[in-house]
Amino acid sequence: MPAPVQPPVFSIGSIDAQRVEDALSLIGPKWTAWSAMTLAQENRPMRVRDVAARLPFISEQFVSKRLTTMHADGLVIRPDDRRGAPYQLSALGTSLAPVHRTLSDWSHAHLSLGQMAEAERVEDALRRLHLRHSTAVIQVLDAGGPMRFVHIAEEAGLDNSYARQRLLRLQADGLVTRTGPRHGDPYVLTDAGQALGAVYASVEHWSSPIITERRTSPSPRPVAAATRTHPDISLSADGARTAAALRRSAAAPNALFSHAPQPQPRVPAAVTARSAPGRGR
Repeated sequence: MPAPVQPPVFSIGSIDAQRVEDALSLIGPKWTAWSAMTLAQENRPMRVRDVAARLPFISEQFVSKRLTTMHADGLVIRPDDRRGAPYQLSALGTSLAPVHRTLSDWSHAHLSLGQMAEAERVEDALRRLHLRHSTAVIQVLDAGGPMRFVHIAEEAGLDNSYARQRLLRLQADGLVTRTGPRHGDPYVLTDAGQALGAVYASVEHWSSPIITERRTSPSPRPVAAATRTHPDISLSADGARTAAALRRSAAAPNALFSHAPQPQPRVPAAVTARSAPGRGR
């Protein structure tokens, strides 16, 4: 009888924490994932008001600002800049699907959140991960835990007060815990924290940059080193915006991301309503 196929194991220590955090700074801001997953589910150009109708509890004006930011970062495109022009996912935005799937799978496996819309689940996962230097703290604990607070701060190269803030936030989010109740007891990763290797690997793969020389540009400020996500995504105007965003940076069902594109049901309003109280504004 053949042995069962084991899922791949991804090492937290092998990922580039800076690259991951740069990517998370693009895809982690609130409502970015929900907007991208809505556009992916509809698979058509959508006006701001149509996207806003599928994002509960936030104003159309805020959705407009979020889509404007996503456009500047190369995640969405539009035919022109006239008022009211629709948005759709760029090739880069479309390539986020495996990242969203991995985030959702990690949340289902390791977080007890109950029933909620998949886009909200992905938003919640990103909220726990995207703060600056959180990845470095998790990486340090994965390599050397249990560790006392001062040693974590030293290994991560962080100021003590800043490291304490990050640890408290990661503890509240269920990614780290203390080995005992006393002040000064060492910190360790929870099971959810230890399982982040696949999530980080997915984010890193999405953002993996290659250096492209652009010597032919007549611009007085040519893009000498453009950051690209995938070799098969052309470095068009939208790609150049994404490159600049990566350099400067210091609601679809889960089945949609697991199989070939296929028609998907909308998130039931009842599910969204049940999950609403858990989401802050």
